[in-house]
Amino acid sequence: MKKTILITGASRGFGKIWAEAFLKRGDQVIATARNIESLKGLVETYGSSMLALELDVTNRAQTFEVIGKAHTHFGGLDVVINNAGYGLFGTIEEASEQEAREQFEVNVFGTLWLSQAAIPLMRAQGTGHIIQVSSVLGIASIPNLGLYNASKWAVEALSEAMAAEIKQFGIHTTLVEPIGYSTDWSGASAVHSKTIDVYDGLRAAVYKEMENMPFGHPDATADAILKVVDAEVPPLRIFFGKTALPWINQVYADRLAGWEEWSEVSVAAHG
Repeated sequence: MKKTILITGASRGFGKIWAEAFLKRGDQVIATARNIESLKGLVETYGSSMLALELDVTNRAQTFEVIGKAHTHFGGLDVVINNAGYGLFGTIEEASEQEAREQFEVNVFGTLWLSQAAIPLMRAQGTGHIIQVSSVLGIASIPNLGLYNASKWAVEALSEAMAAEIKQFGIHTTLVEPIGYSTDWSGASAVHSKTIDVYDGLRAAVYKEMENMPFGHPDATADAILKVVDAEVPPLRIFFGKTALPWINQVYADRLAGWEEWSEVSVAAHG
């Protein structure tokens, strides 16, 4: 069955791959980007099935306008994919105020605004699916990406609460949690804080570990996102990438062990 799908950050990476996967199978896609010219190729190839709209996700008013235009143009809106976002590289001490605020403006508030804009329309329809592109780093943090980690943890929290709030209206929520992929997420899309040399050793170790990771192939995610969109009962959370679950299993085992070790103090603190 043909679906109408809005996806942000559709000019490259996952956004572009997924938009094309939907269009190839006959869905109607509203693709958004800050620079609408970057979507010209998709419009030329897919014609009336594709609507390109300019969107800065940090602009709440524009976000509501775009959702309204998308709904009016195709007469409905089945799926919204909050994909726009970027990574901020730098330790907590190194991040500037502007860098920290901008990271949250895009990754957290952009996701919040689009969700708030979509919910009333989907509630009126009695159906819908909001997909938030989070990260495995929204579940476990690593050094030198603390602000990015924090932004994705925030996306996880607000989306989990939202899922419980809107399921009564027939609206599904899914958090997609990719691990490392060979996209430009750590390249042209990324922002790097001004470095402080005392962290150079740590930074080098983190980068070396990242370089040794078995990065996934972005194109392989196309079939996965189609399955998530088509599921009658989609998951609240799903990892993309084979190394995510083994790592998170260890992370949770370590957390539980730490809580158990201090459980006597915890219980005593109850009074």
